[in-house]
Parts: sequence; structure tokens; C-alpha cells
Amino acid sequence: MKIVIIGLGTIGRTILKSLSGEGHTLTIIDEDQEIIESLIEKYDVFGIVGNGACMDIQYEADVENADIVIAMTRNDEMNILACLVAKKVGAKNTIARVRNPDYNKQINIMKDDLGLAMVVNPEKETANEIFNLINLPSVNTIEHFAKGRVLLVEVIAERGCLLIGETLISLGKKLSAKVLICAIQRGDDVFIPSGNFRIEEGDRIHFTSDNKTLSDFLSEVNLVKSPLRNIMIAGGGRIGFYLAEELSKKRFRVKLIENNRNDAEELAKHLAHVTVICGNETQHDLLIEEGIEAMDAFVALTSIDEENMIAAMFAGKKNVRKTITHLQSEELYTILEELGVRHNVTVLTSHIVANKVISYIRALANSRGSNVLTLYRLVNDKVEVLEFCVKKSEKIYDKPLKELKTKDNCLIACIIRNNKVIIPNGNSKIKLGDNVIVVTTCRNFDDLTDIFN
Repeated sequence: MKIVIIGLGTIGRTILKSLSGEGHTLTIIDEDQEIIESLIEKYDVFGIVGNGACMDIQYEADVENADIVIAMTRNDEMNILACLVAKKVGAKNTIARVRNPDYNKQINIMKDDLGLAMVVNPEKETANEIFNLINLPSVNTIEHFAKGRVLLVEVIAERGCLLIGETLISLGKKLSAKVLICAIQRGDDVFIPSGNFRIEEGDRIHFTSDNKTLSDFLSEVNLVKSPLRNIMIAGGGRIGFYLAEELSKKRFRVKLIENNRNDAEELAKHLAHVTVICGNETQHDLLIEEGIEAMDAFVALTSIDEENMIAAMFAGKKNVRKTITHLQSEELYTILEELGVRHNVTVLTSHIVANKVISYIRALANSRGSNVLTLYRLVNDKVEVLEFCVKKSEKIYDKPLKELKTKDNCLIACIIRNNKVIIPNGNSKIKLGDNVIVVTTCRNFDDLTDIFN
């Protein structure tokens, strides 16, 4: 497909990185010449320096023939205008980044009138992700496939967990709750495990499940944790506001610390059921004074990555059950993972937004011939999880999976048939009309048949 990206900040660059190498024709537009030149050197893209909302610039970028225009500048109004101009010029689909809470309701109401295929609010999406992590204390990440019927879940094999020391074969015999363990991260290494793979303490385990089986499995392997109720948030920016608002609606006890007095007063006005404290969010004495040692979860959301990392490490030392660190830098994300901060989960807004945008692009490609419905990338982009739609008959279908040979590092993780979730074994068969979820370390699969030798 022909895709134009306007605005190459952190999120725009992450989307570009994710789309590069997938066979799309990519054009990037930004007013910063140095950014354009550096990205042209790094990726196979066309680059234009200029105002992405200007019609002349869009004609130069051949927007009239674009399948998708993605406007990700830091300015909401610029993104909306760029998408309006793109639709006028002839672009088939447009996606706009809109951050301002004041626009939320009206943008969703006016989406069709503005010709927007998708509106992305990065801070709201991040807050939703963090809320899910707090609401499911045993889980590190959770992704949805097949319109929510299939979950891809990450947990850590902590001390006392019954997964430790077991092979996948022995677990299959012992456990009544049937899930499929499809990827394991151990340090910097990632494995698509075979049946003889033995789980060790500290492994990050990714598995597929349906909603009901998830709770049964967590209970059976001793990973169920009591609910998190007392939550401390450091940083009252947009993510902090959205998160505190959602948590307070669900009757969590929330304490939010904000350094700026005017912002703290404004937050207190709008968050009636949240305790808002004005003070330095990362000052250890203040955190202790405000009861960090009694908290179930600590969420570091200041605008400075290094401060978030230090605050999360301090919360971990104070035995807070779950710490969540928001970062903007991918380099620091890698460092924090290597430090192994206790009970910590790291979230990057750029990854969350890029996943959402790319899922839409995959769905659009599916309507035009590709069989990929959904795609997620895990473990620093080392693993792809793809949902395929079986649209046409192939000789490999209607045969037991044990008779078929998949490529190395490919695993069929789940089959969805007539809204029923099937965790496959060697006797399972793929049939016309199925949705099939595949986990792989390979790249650029466009059809389910690509995974077979």
C-alpha cells in the first residue's frame, strides 16, 4: 500500500520503523530537514521537507494516490487539518493523532464528517493500557485477537509459581486449564519453545487463552494475586489524569502527586475522588511521607524518563507489589529491562500507538488481498503474533497439524472456528473460514501458507 506519514516525532518514527520492510511505498513529511535526511538514509522511503497540512506539499507527496495518510505531528489542529486536506486531495483513509481532552467527544462525533478512519489519543491509549495492568495484577501485558475472544498474555514465572522446573509436555499432562505457551523470554534470548523446553524462575512467558481459561490457569499455577487497591501515581500530566479518573471510577484508592501547584489545584477540581498532593513526585522523603510503603501499585508518569526509572526502582525497594514505568526512550526501555527492577512493567506510548495503527493497516490490507487480520510485536519487536483469515482452500488444510511441517520458529498458537476458541494439538486441523493465530520470530508473512515448508 501507499502510505504517507506526516510528523516524524517519536510516535511517527516508531510507526515508520514498524512499517518499513513490509513492502509498502512509504513517504514521510516533516518540517525538520535533519530528521527527513536521517530517516531517508536509514529506511527505503521518500522524504519531503515542509508543512504536511499544505496542499502543495501533499500533491508533491502524491497524497491523491495514497491508501493511508497518518498525521502524527505534536499539534492536534495541524493533524486534523492535514487529514482534511488529504481527503480533499484524494487520500482513501486518514488517521489523526488528537491529544487534547477537550476534543475527545466532538472528534468521535465528527469523525465521519471529517473523513477520519481513526483518531488516536496517545495519552488515553497509554492510560487504558496501564489501567488493564493494574486491574489484572498477575499479568504483565495482554493483547486481544479475534475481536477479544483470544488473549495473548505475558506473565513472569516468579518464585512459588508451579510452572518453574516443568517442561511444556509435563505441564500439558498436569494442568486441566489448557493454554498454549507460545514464546518465552529469558534475559535477552527469545524462544519459540518445543515440548521439551523447561521453564526457569524469572522467565517471561507468553501464552494464548480465552477469557475464562485465563483465570483458571493463573489459579492452577499459583499466579493469582490479590487485587491491587491502593495506587500511587507520580505525575499529573494527561496520562496521569486519564488514569486517575478511570481508577477512581472503579473504586480504587488513588493518590496522585504533581509538582506544579497550578496543575495540582486543577487536577483536584476535576478528580473529586482522588487525593491530589502538590510536591516533587520523585523526592524519596515525600513518597515515604505519603505512604508509598503501603501502596499496592506505583505508576511513574513524570515527563522525564530518568526520574520515572529512579522512582520505580525506589518503589521496588519499598516492596510495592507492582510498579509501572512510563518511558519515551526505547534505549532507556532496554536498560530498565536489563536492570531487572522488581515487579516492574514498562510501557512506551510510541509502541502502544504504533501497534494500534499497524493493526488497522493490517486489517485494511486484509480487505485488499492480504490474509493478516491483526499483528502485534512483542519482546522489543523480536516476536510477531499474527492473526490470519483462512479465505481459500489449500492442500495443507483439513490435515492434522502433526502431518504438516512449519518453518523454524513458527508456532500455531490458536484456531478460532465459529466463535469457538481451539487450543491446537497435533490432531487439530485448519479449515476454510478459520482464523488462525501464529507466533513467530520470522518477518513479513502475508498468508498462512507462508509458515509451512
